[in-house]
Amino acid sequence: MPYTGKFNPNSKDAYKISRSKIELFINCPRCFYLDRKFGIGQPGGLPFTLNSAVDHLLKKEFDIHRANGETHPLMKTYKIKAVPFQHEKMDDWRNNFHGVQYLHKPTNFLVFGAIDDLWINDKKELYVVDYKSTSVDKEVSLEDEWKMAYKRQMEIYQWLFRKNGFKVSDTGYFVYANGKKDRQAFDGKLEFDVTVLPYKGSNKWVNKTLKDIKTCLMSNKIPKASLDCDYCKYRVKTRKVEK
Repeated sequence: MPYTGKFNPNSKDAYKISRSKIELFINCPRCFYLDRKFGIGQPGGLPFTLNSAVDHLLKKEFDIHRANGETHPLMKTYKIKAVPFQHEKMDDWRNNFHGVQYLHKPTNFLVFGAIDDLWINDKKELYVVDYKSTSVDKEVSLEDEWKMAYKRQMEIYQWLFRKNGFKVSDTGYFVYANGKKDRQAFDGKLEFDVTVLPYKGSNKWVNKTLKDIKTCLMSNKIPKASLDCDYCKYRVKTRKVEK
């Protein structure tokens, strides 16, 4: 049986590692090591309940068209020849504690991640789809440097579905809901502009990253902190004050 929590280098069982923990390793190997080896995780943030509500409603909306086997109006607007993908495992793939899974034998990692949606085109290729919500005055885009995490997220999902035997397009889509702030009053209603942004991904980095993670976890040496990690900077400053 796969296990989660603290990594045990002597266990022969598969180690379950989520897409978000892979992202944590990329951002800061030290924080990742402390989390997975010693159970010392970064302080948790507050839940984005409004974003979750938007995700939930988008899923319900696309599921109506999924059940009818028809194209969503947004697909027509953006000239995407596809329909929402129907599959018996759709609920599992969306479940945060299950997701789509694959056992990476070189590391014995059971990699998993929960998707928002899948579309299928007329070539029987899957499009990985991720819902995002924000509220900005400028036009939404994928150009911000911090959105590299979004891109890697999609690439992990593409990799997972390919490893599960599905034909997956390099192109994925972000369905971006941008809350409007130019209304005269709130009136108990928040309106959104919804944009569909294409992204061409590459998952060539995944295999090497998983091997790097395994090397990190098998080591008895705590990795150096990432220069951009605010958590590590905070720990360094507090240690100086305490001394």
